[in-house]
Formats: sequence, C-alpha cells, structure tokens
Amino acid sequence: MSRSRIFVSRPRLPGPGVELLASRYQVVQWHDDTAPGPDDLRELVRGCDGALLLGNDRVDAALLDAAGGGLKAIALASAGFDAVDQDAARARSVVVTHTPGVLAESTADIALSLMLMARRRLGAAVDSLRRGGWRSFQMDGYLGLDVHGATLGLVGYGQIAQAVARRAAGFGMSVQHHARTRPGDAYSRAVGLEELLRTSDIVSLHVPLTPETTGLIGARELALMKPTATLVNTARGAVVDEAALLTALRTGALHSAGLDVMNDEPRSDPADPLFTEPNLVVLPHVGSATERTRAAMVEHAARNLLAVLGGDPALTPLPGTPATY
Repeated sequence: MSRSRIFVSRPRLPGPGVELLASRYQVVQWHDDTAPGPDDLRELVRGCDGALLLGNDRVDAALLDAAGGGLKAIALASAGFDAVDQDAARARSVVVTHTPGVLAESTADIALSLMLMARRRLGAAVDSLRRGGWRSFQMDGYLGLDVHGATLGLVGYGQIAQAVARRAAGFGMSVQHHARTRPGDAYSRAVGLEELLRTSDIVSLHVPLTPETTGLIGARELALMKPTATLVNTARGAVVDEAALLTALRTGALHSAGLDVMNDEPRSDPADPLFTEPNLVVLPHVGSATERTRAAMVEHAARNLLAVLGGDPALTPLPGTPATY
C-alpha cells in the first residue's frame, strides 16, 4: 500500500472524501477552524504528492515550489479557480482539478432565494421584526416588488445560470442572458449586455472571475439598470464594484441587491457598510452549503486526486490544462 502524503487544508470536511484518501494515503490535515495562511500552506504541503484545497486557498508559484518536485496534483473542492496561477501549475506539470457541475443546482437555489429576499425586502422585514418594529398591520408596510412575471437577465449562461433559468420558468419570468458562446434555448434568449441591463427587472451574475470580468458591474453598468431593478451576485465578489453598488442603492438608482459573495472574504464587522444597507441582503458565501452538495464536492475532489495519483486522467481538470501528471 502506498503511503504517499496528501495535505487537506481544513480540519473538517463533509462526506466520505477524506476517508477515501486516508484509505490509500497518509493524510495530513490543517488543525484549526481559521483558514491556513500562505506560510502555513507552504509549510504543510512540503513533500506531499497531492493536496485537497478550497477555492480560496491561493495556489501560486511559491506554494508549488515549496511543495517540491513530488507534487503531482491539487484538487479544489470548488467550481471556481480564480485563486490558481495556472501558468505556474502548468510549468511544473502539476494537475489542478475543480468540481464543476456538482454545486450548480444548490447555488441556483440560493440565487433565486436572493431574488426573493432582496426584491421583496425580506431581510429588512426580518430585521424590523427582531427589533420590535412590527407594531401594527399597515397596507404600505414592508412593500417590495414582485418576482413572478419579472424579466430576469442572466450574465453568463453556464450550468448555474441555466439552472436558474429553469427555476424562473416556474415563476412565469421572462428570461434573457448574455454570454459569448451560449445561444438561446427553450428557457432563455440571448441578448447583448447593455440591452440586458436596460431591460431586466432582475440581473443575476454567473460569470467566472477573470481579468475581463473583474469590475464588470460598475457605476456605468448600474446606471443602465432600471431604478426598480434588483442585482444578484452568486459568482465572485470582485465582479461587482461594491462602492458603486452602495452608492446606487443609497441614491435610489437601484431598488435592491442580494449578494452571496464579497470582496475580501470572510468579513465579520457588524458595521461593514454591506451589512448595514437596508436594501441589500448579504449571505456568507453559502451557495453550495447543503449537506449533500458540500459532501459531493469534497468526494469529487478526492476522486480527482485518487485518479491522478493512480496514473489515470483527472475527472475534471481545469479547462485547458493537462488531465494527467
């Protein structure tokens, strides 16, 4: 039995994935609920044949060099991979994998939840109730805007966005999307980005974080949207200019917004402007946070490692990267 070493970057992960690895390899796990810093990662990955990391663990040249020449594969328990220096991994022949598709349906549920919470002002209503603010029934109290029958614009049209489009059909929504390579289908029609922003009642973001999508929704794009519109982001925080979003909400240029992602995650200051804006609902990156989905992500990442270390192609290597070591 091989006793090659695999580093796992969190002390507890759902499902049987870590047990699968431990049945064949020596597993070294991070010991603290606080995420390991770059120095910790570099130290603990040293001498390992593989690593199971989360999507926000930075994979760069320094980490890969610290691991040494024996590192064959890094498996992310994440669909996103913007924290990976792909050029550095390719130069060192390290296979990097991710978990696309595994979390699409659960994340689509959260996108729809944010539409409902933000547009119907449910977050503000719950806050008011908890503060004792509901003293009488008023016909003009807690008024929001309808989600059923609204026009939904999806920026990006991958697996998550397509799952959102299917759900939107049940709400009688008219769906349109903007994507470079995705034509229309039975659930959505393809339009240009500016048309989508101008005509949608709800804009939901579903693009990966790349140099082209960083700051994709800024002051100019928000100004194109209806003052009655809602912005939802379950993609990556840096796709949206947070300062511009807050300004649009505070000035009434935008009705509401719902975020599952932010810049500089995690954030915990109760006085953070994102947490105090009444027309903004913010969640702590829980798009994939169901027991079944998170367990499936970890198990899929583990099976990617088992495949590569066993001499087989990875199940889901990063797009455009080698599948074998």
